[in-house]
Amino acid sequence: MQTLKGDMAAEPLAVPNSSVRLWSISAILMLCVVLAFFDKISIAVLFSDTAFQNAMGIGSDKTLLGWLMTSFLLAYGFSSIFLSFLGDLINPKKCLVACILMWGLLMAAMGFADSYAEMLFLRVLLGIAEGPLFALAYTIVKQCYQPHQIARASTMFLLGTPVGAAIGFPVTAYVLANHGWQSTFFVMAAFTLVVVMVVISGLRNVQLKTGAQLNAGKRRLGMSEHLANCRLLFSAPAFWAVCLFNTALLTYLWGLNGWLPSYLIEAKGINLKEFGTLSSLPFVAMLIGEVAGAFLSDKTGKRAAQVFGGLLLAGLAMAAVPQINDPLLAILAMSVSAMSWGFGVASVFALLSRVSPDNVSATAGGVFNGFGNFAGAAAPVIMGYIVTSSGNFDNGIMFLVIIAVIGSLVLLPLLKKY
Repeated sequence: MQTLKGDMAAEPLAVPNSSVRLWSISAILMLCVVLAFFDKISIAVLFSDTAFQNAMGIGSDKTLLGWLMTSFLLAYGFSSIFLSFLGDLINPKKCLVACILMWGLLMAAMGFADSYAEMLFLRVLLGIAEGPLFALAYTIVKQCYQPHQIARASTMFLLGTPVGAAIGFPVTAYVLANHGWQSTFFVMAAFTLVVVMVVISGLRNVQLKTGAQLNAGKRRLGMSEHLANCRLLFSAPAFWAVCLFNTALLTYLWGLNGWLPSYLIEAKGINLKEFGTLSSLPFVAMLIGEVAGAFLSDKTGKRAAQVFGGLLLAGLAMAAVPQINDPLLAILAMSVSAMSWGFGVASVFALLSRVSPDNVSATAGGVFNGFGNFAGAAAPVIMGYIVTSSGNFDNGIMFLVIIAVIGSLVLLPLLKKY
């Protein structure tokens, strides 16, 4: 009987013997996540651009601007939950390439959008296309690496989150300042072509399997058997606790990504040229936290304690930001918060691996990521509403603090076992 700890595939994956080639798999997945984050966050830089606001016909309405991020995240969460199972039934490499090609087409189309409704619609389609990414990356990592390597391997692709933000914000700001808002989308579409070629070339010798093949040799699992395996997964309280925790984790992330540019420019008085450099600092700190956290997680095996402590400290450090008037000190406090978040998130997929069976890994990853992004999707709009109704950007930041502290407490029952 399949247990919640899961059994590693009896037949090992035929991956290159070279350790460089082996770890290049996670590096390629990281590049995909970097590209996806470029696509996600580029819109946030445009929230303070008058030309973009006028082209969309919405002025500076922060609630409508927030919906451009939230609509993407809602579609992303829906797709992650209801489409990620394809990675258990179809070769995950083929799914990955198809998804990335769709991203490029949609980003190019956004450059030609001339109304708010059209941009909103394209953001929804982009969310659907990007939804399966983390589940696909997770199931590829689970096939290619040993249990003691999973935290480091998954962290390598998770590094795409801070790297994508650290590079994406200043690149978008530069293109915006010199070439206009339409060009920001065309540049992202061009990056997509490069990434597709890297994925096809870099993974061509990696023989991936579907979840069905891992569970039953060469026999293809039927939908009824797949649903039976899912029922085992969905009956586990530990799995749902991790999913609930992830909602707080991603609410923090999307609230920060959605409003960081506007917050620094409007609340802290940083101009667009300065923003291009300073906006990278919290995400560089996040990257450092993820790298350090990955090595500690694989060394100690204390997955639950690490992700619990990381999010709790992230919330407490963020609480200091509204109290600081100096922009550089505020960014420093924000960087400490982001580093703590990264330290915790480095172990979250390894924790998910502990509480989910291997034969439904893509489904588990999809539900985990999907529910988190459904909740996280509300953050940009809620923060936009809070800021608009109160007239104070700091109140939006305090919303993230509350979510982070409360969300971390969800994992208290798992600290001893996991």
